[in-house]
Amino acid sequence: MLCSSSKILKFAFKSDTIVNMSRPSSDLAKFKQKVKESKHLVILTGAGVSAESGVPTFRGNGGYWRTYSAPDLATPQAFSTDPSLGRVGMLTKLPNPAHQAIAACQHNAAKQNRKVSVITQNIDELHQKAGSTDVIELHGSLFKTRCTKCHHVESNYESPICEALRDKGTPEPGAGGANIPVNLLPRCSHNGCGGLLRPHVVWFGEGLDENILARSYEELESCDLCLVVGTSSVVYPAAMFAPQVARRGVPVAEFNLETTPATQQIGQHGFFFSGPCGTTLPEAIL
Repeated sequence: MLCSSSKILKFAFKSDTIVNMSRPSSDLAKFKQKVKESKHLVILTGAGVSAESGVPTFRGNGGYWRTYSAPDLATPQAFSTDPSLGRVGMLTKLPNPAHQAIAACQHNAAKQNRKVSVITQNIDELHQKAGSTDVIELHGSLFKTRCTKCHHVESNYESPICEALRDKGTPEPGAGGANIPVNLLPRCSHNGCGGLLRPHVVWFGEGLDENILARSYEELESCDLCLVVGTSSVVYPAAMFAPQVARRGVPVAEFNLETTPATQQIGQHGFFFSGPCGTTLPEAIL
């Protein structure tokens, strides 16, 4: 479901506070105190948090868009042209120390009647594998299917998802998809529907689920500390999350290999920690 622009604008312009554009702090001790004092921490994660687990990013060095074009791999048009080019085999990927730290932080906070909310742009479910609960998945999950006919959504961890897709992983550049006949591809068994199944992910050209966005906004509007972990901060609407949290005076901490468009916008009350998330994050939040 498409997100209404009015909801985005309401979130974006809720506060008239001007963000201080000075560079954020790298004072780890000061940040750890903020974490200790936080009653509601929101952690927003992107592809960089899973890179150390061997999951390719889209925009970094070696990312998918260095090899594939978006229309060839992750759009409704690509699925219509070749429905077999839809599910990348990532069942073997394991959580890294960054995922584990986030899960531990969430678990520890719950024991102290504090809240840690995880909002992710990733579709790999590595947060859940690490033990995080109630993860808000902005872009869906590779391990859920959605019927193109009745729209029923359910989890699916079968590998392969159907026999025709056995040994058909990510194609070589320029090779196209597996070109498997549509009648051999996975079908919906819900109430005998029989419709073609697709990955329950948000492809380029599709809007985010309005209910998922609403949940995200609720968490962001009530948090007292926000972490941005391994995200390029160029994909909207997620790119506006951290700057708008900072706009209402809430500290924002960014954990990335390099600065992003959000870095300067999080202001003098924010924090920036450079390096691999699996190295910097556990020390900062545990």
